[in-house]
Amino acid sequence: MTRESIKSVATTLIVGGGIGGMAAAIALAERGVAVEIVDLDPQWRVYGAGITITGPTLRAYRRLGLLDAIKKQGAITTKTRLFKFDGTHIKDLDEPIIEEGLPATGGIMRPVLHRIMQARVKELNIPVRLGLTVSALENRAEGVDVRFSDGSTGHYDLVVGSDSVGSSVREIAFPHMAAAQPTGQGCWRLSIRRPPNLTEGEFYLGHDNPAGITICAPDSVYLWMLTPHVERENFLTDDELFDELRGSLKDFGGNIGWIRDNMTRADWINYRPLTAALQPKPWFNGRIVLLGDAVHATTPHLASGAGMAVESGLVLAEELAGHDGVAQGLLAYQERRFPRCKDVIDSSIAVGRLQLNHGAPHEHAAILEGALSRLNEPF
Repeated sequence: MTRESIKSVATTLIVGGGIGGMAAAIALAERGVAVEIVDLDPQWRVYGAGITITGPTLRAYRRLGLLDAIKKQGAITTKTRLFKFDGTHIKDLDEPIIEEGLPATGGIMRPVLHRIMQARVKELNIPVRLGLTVSALENRAEGVDVRFSDGSTGHYDLVVGSDSVGSSVREIAFPHMAAAQPTGQGCWRLSIRRPPNLTEGEFYLGHDNPAGITICAPDSVYLWMLTPHVERENFLTDDELFDELRGSLKDFGGNIGWIRDNMTRADWINYRPLTAALQPKPWFNGRIVLLGDAVHATTPHLASGAGMAVESGLVLAEELAGHDGVAQGLLAYQERRFPRCKDVIDSSIAVGRLQLNHGAPHEHAAILEGALSRLNEPF
């Protein structure tokens, strides 16, 4: 596909080589920009279980040219089924196909998704420097002077901060912003083999601890569970993670009950407290701009964090290509993304608050369906 080139930016530094950073790098490189990525992890790894990929997220990946690889290496499903926690079926979420030839929903293991994106970065010959971040940024009239954490320096027409929720770029260049705030919930994740009777993604509601299952490959799934977050003096050990998660699943039926009864200590388990923030405008300072969790960190309730990051990378490239000046392009990017990201974050926080307040399953379903319907609209 021929894409309109970007005339106002010749060189770009992407700080953070996660999903948002790689999406921006790919989208910019395809429009003729010389892109460089730096990432703090010396091995450019990603941790985590699976990831749910909604229709809107699949649409964004299609525009990056990565849909076929995701379909091949992940799992595609047709709907998400809602159950009461005891296994009683409530309803199926309305998840229409939003573009011809586009699957309705699906899932993939997060490390697999990263490898797909990393392969595209390498195909485009985008340099990646690892074990590195930025320590100082200074705007100039025609670019940004950068000092890296190893003492080296560089100069770029544009710097993109996509370095996660604890963004160093945000801390250096955006003093009007603050750290993401705790939502009161924590998220458990378990990677395990696929239950024999599981055919679609599933949500289980009506319990103090809502949970769900996403199919990520023909033989593997991940289970998630949301619980009120309890501050602890020490990290849980692997045995403690296993015992606490299994105990939290004691009331569940259906396929979650099968997972509880078949999970082993060899299965990967993770727990983390949830935080969220829609950072106030402006999202850019001179020729420094933020995207992804650095500026619109959300919770997993709508399974849209990755999708929002990929969309932001695409929109940033589109708006820079569509405007003669960098400032105009960055402003257009900000104004196009802000309301959509706000809706996702507000809706996700509302679902979490409802869960903490023991809201009825039908209220939960109504917020989910409304938000997912709006996400289906063009971005």
